[in-house]
This record gives sequence, structure tokens and C-alpha cells, in this order.
Amino acid sequence: MHIVADAIVLGTRAHGEHGVVVRALTREDGVQPGYVRGGRSRSLRPVLLAGNSVRAEWRARTSEQLAALTVELIHSRAAIHGEPLAAAAIEWTTALVAAALPEAQPYPYLYDGLSAVLDAIEAAPAARGWAPVLVRFELLVLAELGFGLDLSGCVATGAVDDLAWVSPKSGAAVSRGAGVGYERQLLRLPGFLVSGAAAAGVPA
Repeated sequence: MHIVADAIVLGTRAHGEHGVVVRALTREDGVQPGYVRGGRSRSLRPVLLAGNSVRAEWRARTSEQLAALTVELIHSRAAIHGEPLAAAAIEWTTALVAAALPEAQPYPYLYDGLSAVLDAIEAAPAARGWAPVLVRFELLVLAELGFGLDLSGCVATGAVDDLAWVSPKSGAAVSRGAGVGYERQLLRLPGFLVSGAAAAGVPA
């Protein structure tokens, strides 16, 4: 097995005395694990921060074997890790992808979406600048895994205006009028998720 690709670091765990196992997301080959020799060294730790973009090369004799991984930094987001809320958002988003996606399955939309979320966090460390993008990305993850929400119209009436709720049973939107009397059984729908087609994914 030999893969060379741009990748987003999702996380690391210690392995052996000096190495780490890295999980990274590529556009065409999905989540890929790999062993980085010396990954806990002073020179490599900043490179392997969650959210960083790297040029990665995996080599293994078979697809079942844990690949040896070498990385070259493309773009560091280390500065954002100094902002507690932004750092927490990066850690949450990368951990979500690492936990939710099966290995070696391509999810190009999620790769692009994760890149968009990280760029948004980097551009606007204040949460109001990136929180809507993060929520849309979470919806995109659900959709890619087969659990998408239908926010195109009210499941009860077909109305496309004044959507205010989501039914946890159907995963579909409910209008304000149709939800009267059922509020306790429904989930509130943030208005920014029903503006145009934005609910379908992360904007470019």
C-alpha cells in the first residue's frame, strides 16, 4: 500500500517510546492511520496538531498492516490552539470525523467541508463567525452517513416557509403552525439552517 496525498490531521495517540499513530483525512482515500516515528519529538509535535494540513505519505506491505507515515507541513493552525473556544471547536470537529468515519472510504465532500470549517475558525476566532458553518458541517456528516435531515419543507403540510422545528422521529422540518401543541416533542430549528440551500452542507 502506497498513498501520497494532502491530508488534514485528525488526532494522534502515543505508540511506543517516541512514536505516534496519526489519523488523517484525505480527499480520495478517506481516513488513514499511520505510524510516525519520532512523532513526539519537539520538531514533529507542532506538525501533528489536529487541524493542520500536511503532505502525507503512507507505506505498508499490505493494506492490513499499519502503514509507516511521513508528513510535511503545508499549513499550520497552531496559532488558533491558543484561543480556548476556537481550539475546542477544532478538537471537537476533528475528533468527530475520526470517530464517525470508517477508514479508507472516500468522503470528498467531508474533506472539503472540514477544510471550510477550519478556514472559518481561522478567519474568525469569535464563535459567531464560525458556529453556523460548524453546525452545517455536522449536518453534512449525518447526511454522508445516511442520517440526513430533510429541511426542504414541512413534513406535515408541505409548506416551505416559517419552518421552526425538526421532528426527532422523522428528521424532517415542521412549520411553526403545524408544531402548535407539539412543541415539547419537537426540536427547535435554528433559522440560519433554512436560509436557501445552506442546510445541505458547508458553503464553499
